[in-house]
Amino acid sequence: MKIHFLILLSLISIFPGHGKDRKTKVYTNPVIQQSTPDPTVLQTPGGIFYLYATENIRNTPIYKSIDLVHWTFVGTAFTDQTRPTFEPEGSIWAPDINYINGKYVLYYAMSRWGGEQTCGIGCATANSPEGPFTDHGPLFRSNEIGVQNSIDPFYIEENDEKYLFWGSFRGLYYIELSPDGLSIRPGSQPTRIAGTAYEAIYIHHRGNYYYLFASTGSCCEGDKSTYTTVVGRSKSLFGPYTDKNGNLMLDNHHEIVVHSSERFAGTGHNAEIITDRKGNDWLLYHAYLRGKSDRGRVLLLDRLQWKDGWPFIENRIPSNEAKAPVF
Repeated sequence: MKIHFLILLSLISIFPGHGKDRKTKVYTNPVIQQSTPDPTVLQTPGGIFYLYATENIRNTPIYKSIDLVHWTFVGTAFTDQTRPTFEPEGSIWAPDINYINGKYVLYYAMSRWGGEQTCGIGCATANSPEGPFTDHGPLFRSNEIGVQNSIDPFYIEENDEKYLFWGSFRGLYYIELSPDGLSIRPGSQPTRIAGTAYEAIYIHHRGNYYYLFASTGSCCEGDKSTYTTVVGRSKSLFGPYTDKNGNLMLDNHHEIVVHSSERFAGTGHNAEIITDRKGNDWLLYHAYLRGKSDRGRVLLLDRLQWKDGWPFIENRIPSNEAKAPVF
């Protein structure tokens, strides 16, 4: 019996996934089979990830996970009684979740197709990532701030100052926020930072550079979608952002992070970069599963690799199956 026990221990050491503490070693895309467009993600101090998405599930869906692979639907950020109403017949698009001054702050766009002049960006707060969220109304609307198609917000802090970046195919812009992050700082004006080829801005600071991720192409045409995730970099949060050759994103130049594959179409609108316990970076983004585009834009997960200071997904296409993150 002792010999058999020693053999068993040896097998467990060789194949640790068969031990008592077995964890997911590989995963298959998509990690959420239901439509979760324009994802945003936040990790709580307890290690739980919360993900929010454009409201294919009315009132903005919330999912949670401990490993970025297995997700559970936990509810919605709003109800029919508490949802924003400043855009008549509008939907809640492209949320951006943050933890600011002890509150969970959800920036969101409210828009409808064709509503580029009246759409806008608002914010809501909650004491818990699962809500309930209290809406604070719009920060601004397109016709108020002078930026057409004001959607796709992204929040970031720099030197204790708070900024909101946004925009969709009419230029990408930023503006300074008030200290509580719930309004525009008096006197602040929008400043353009990238050209008209982009939407879904996200900025990541790594080493000496800021990396501006964005999406270009058509987002929402099923198998025909051309959405592609691209990037430029700068030594300043405020630009100028360039491609590898120094060409400006203001002139619509960039590098490709991930594009469509034989299995997936319309790879874009990435969430925040998450680093696992092994130091690997991970990117969540949406795409259509070809031949099943009626499911909507499903959630994909891929490791973000770096070479010569530039990020990319392996082969620049979504994985079908890959090694899982370690948390």
